[in-house]
Amino acid sequence: MKKKSDLKPDRAIHSKAHPWHGVSIGAGSPSTVNAYIEMVPTDTVKYEIDKVSGHLKIDRPQTYSNFCPTLYGFIPQTYSGDRVGERCSRQTNRKNIRGDDDPIDICVLTERPVTHGDILVTVIPIGGLRLIDHGEADDKLIAVLENDSLFGEWKDISDCSFKLLDRLKHYFLTYKQIPNSSDLPKVEIAEVYGAEEARTIIQLASEDYNDKFRSRETSSSPAS
Repeated sequence: MKKKSDLKPDRAIHSKAHPWHGVSIGAGSPSTVNAYIEMVPTDTVKYEIDKVSGHLKIDRPQTYSNFCPTLYGFIPQTYSGDRVGERCSRQTNRKNIRGDDDPIDICVLTERPVTHGDILVTVIPIGGLRLIDHGEADDKLIAVLENDSLFGEWKDISDCSFKLLDRLKHYFLTYKQIPNSSDLPKVEIAEVYGAEEARTIIQLASEDYNDKFRSRETSSSPAS
């Protein structure tokens, strides 16, 4: 009989799932979804998932005074592709809007302080900001942490205070701005929408993900 020290670890058990591709969107999607948190409000650098390795990396320092006012991350197994871009075009009456080729971003409200990212949480989407960045759909969904004692009962964006929404809008409209720059802002929030539209975006982004990644897996599989 082998000693414990002689046993080799099972790589399948001990390896970490890729937060974008290896974690489920959640059995209750689109009403309840998993979210991978990259940043918390106290972070002084912008953390972002490395799409290849799945590890959290420093994208850049927070150059100016803006700090993300909520937990911030993305929904696994979503993709802002053709369907999300077309939805943005249709809802804003704009032409040629395309998805930004990223997972769907999400802001998560919770009463309790969370001190670091690189975690998974279960959340309930209640709305979103239809953000357009350089002609690309870059939706920022807004959700509440499931069972949160303060925000957990919120069902729709109408439950949010205007001040909270203004704080989120200000962050996303200004965190890339360079002081004294002559360049006009190319980021805009075309619409604030509620829970029903948020669920639609999640569903479309899930379908975009399947088109982008599942079809590739199927086509690369050997014929039986």
